[in-house]
Amino acid sequence: MAGYVVYGARGSGSTAVEAALTLIGAPYEVIELAPFDSQADAAALAPVNPMRQVPALVLPDPTGGGELMTESAAILIHLAERHPEANLAPDAASPLRPRFLRWMSFISAQIYALYWIRDQPDRLAADKAHEPVLLERTATRIRQAWATMDDGIAPAGRFLLGDEISVLDLYVTVVSRWGPRRRAFYAAAPGLAAIVRAVDAEPRLAAFWAERFPFFGGWEEEALD
Repeated sequence: MAGYVVYGARGSGSTAVEAALTLIGAPYEVIELAPFDSQADAAALAPVNPMRQVPALVLPDPTGGGELMTESAAILIHLAERHPEANLAPDAASPLRPRFLRWMSFISAQIYALYWIRDQPDRLAADKAHEPVLLERTATRIRQAWATMDDGIAPAGRFLLGDEISVLDLYVTVVSRWGPRRRAFYAAAPGLAAIVRAVDAEPRLAAFWAERFPFFGGWEEEALD
């Protein structure tokens, strides 16, 4: 069977999808496009995803007409369900399933979506002078959302849903590496700090993180700008 095809970019939301595929051990290739940095990449992505956003995932299909998926939370949930042997999500009968679905959707709707504004504030700012206000208010909203999650979920083990890593852990870890970086994230969500550090240190992902979302000097100390 042919592998997955991921449209994505280093350090973007696609890295959570790529990390999940790495843990699953499924074959995949990445088509590197960064539409948030390059108009050319955005134009190249448009025929695949009219929203011009990554990640986009083409599912394996031996007939050559693989189904396209977009939206990172949906992709991660699908991959966990498609590969239950990897144990990356609670199954439908698990008492943890409602918690899993709630927080996967929460990250997508309440936090991730705000980066569409933060990446390019002139999308919504009426003029240049309004952009700092948008950045400040989205930063505040992101902190509030992380604090809400911190208050609303108690880790069920070493990770959020138990002692095994899940796609929810991957999702939190990748998004927390964006603004507010880690200093402000830890301040807003101290209960989640050990979780993301455990995912950072997951041995099966060491080479992957180094290649697709490497640490850099002082990144944990950098506050949201």
